[in-house]
Amino acid sequence: MFAEHPLRRELNDEVHARPPLRIDGPAVVLHLACLRASGDAAGNPDLRFIADLAKHHGAPAPNPASRYGILPRGETQLKWELHTEFTSYTLVMPRTDLKPGATQWASLPEDALKLAAQCPGECVAALILEFRPADTDELDLDMATKLFPSGDVVASSVGDGAAEIWTDFRLDTDGFGRLLLINRGLTAGRAGRMVQRLVEIETYRLMALLGLALTRRTGGALAGLEGRLKALIERTAGLGGGEEPANDDADRLLLNELTRLAAESASLSTTTRYRLSAGAAYAELVVRRLADIREGRVDGLSRLSSFLDRRFTPAMRTCEAFARRLDQLETGIDRASDMLRTRVDVNLQAQNGALLRDMESRSRVQLRIQEAVEGLSVFAISYYLIGLLKVVAEGLFPGESGHAHQILAAVAVPIVLGAVWLGVRRLRHAIKGKD
Repeated sequence: MFAEHPLRRELNDEVHARPPLRIDGPAVVLHLACLRASGDAAGNPDLRFIADLAKHHGAPAPNPASRYGILPRGETQLKWELHTEFTSYTLVMPRTDLKPGATQWASLPEDALKLAAQCPGECVAALILEFRPADTDELDLDMATKLFPSGDVVASSVGDGAAEIWTDFRLDTDGFGRLLLINRGLTAGRAGRMVQRLVEIETYRLMALLGLALTRRTGGALAGLEGRLKALIERTAGLGGGEEPANDDADRLLLNELTRLAAESASLSTTTRYRLSAGAAYAELVVRRLADIREGRVDGLSRLSSFLDRRFTPAMRTCEAFARRLDQLETGIDRASDMLRTRVDVNLQAQNGALLRDMESRSRVQLRIQEAVEGLSVFAISYYLIGLLKVVAEGLFPGESGHAHQILAAVAVPIVLGAVWLGVRRLRHAIKGKD
């Protein structure tokens, strides 16, 4: 037929990834999200744990390349998903003992508690969701107060009135979050999708807040780096409590401190960048899931989105502000480097100017010395030439010849001096012309 790309089927199946479970009738949903060990992108311990569960229940082991799957466990269903940082487990247990309007939470079966205790990794999200049928009587605040003793209850009508959500975003004595979903018209497929969105809101909310915990731990370090940068800029500009002399030692000290500051800033950025970026992505997913459930108001109570907007959104703004401060710190370090570079260039130009003036002065002195030496050399050369002429004259006029050789030497003195002076001058001009 046609030459198929090796990834075509995998890419086609991507749109069917992470299908929701079907929930038909009352049920208790246990959802867990556990962080994987650092560097374990493949989730090998989690896959081994899931393979052991599948073997225990007589199901085939998951494909090591799989990122999600569903294990049937009798009437219950266990859905697992491998995410980038964590693995989630969603156990759906049909329950016939869940009555509308009940003011007590159902107890988890022993195998569900065992599953929660054995999941590998550090648990970030642990949620118990009860999916109850609607009653003829509306769930009132008195009933909600018994289910959520904190009294800080929020509720929303979701799915265009097809269900209601009640929660207080608090943990019970066993460490589980509690959420009550009352069905007023959800089909099995819609109920599964609604439950998936709700557990994702809880999971992504907590994963996003890991960034807030990181900013709280590293906020002091960032403030210290900002203070050091301010002091370095003031010293570079000469405003640090007294003018510092513009010399190489001061510049070298500033450069060393600025380099150390840049290294510490880069280290802090490397430590926090991924967590903050991931937190922003998780926060965006929370916003999208809240939009997907199509909230309505329950009289007298805050909606989930309103509650999260007051509590969750400021936390995310704090993380965004931390990221902006970190970017501004790096920009400030770059600007301080430019300032220091400018200061070094100005100092270097001043030193070069002083050096050139000193070289000019020395050249002028050397020129004078050279001219003096040239004058002396003219006399020295002339003296030796006249001496040679005198020897030649004595050889040509031996004996008593009327002192002819002395007369000849006397006559040759001005001629030789003039000739030597002209020769030395022409030689000097010739050398300068070549230079």
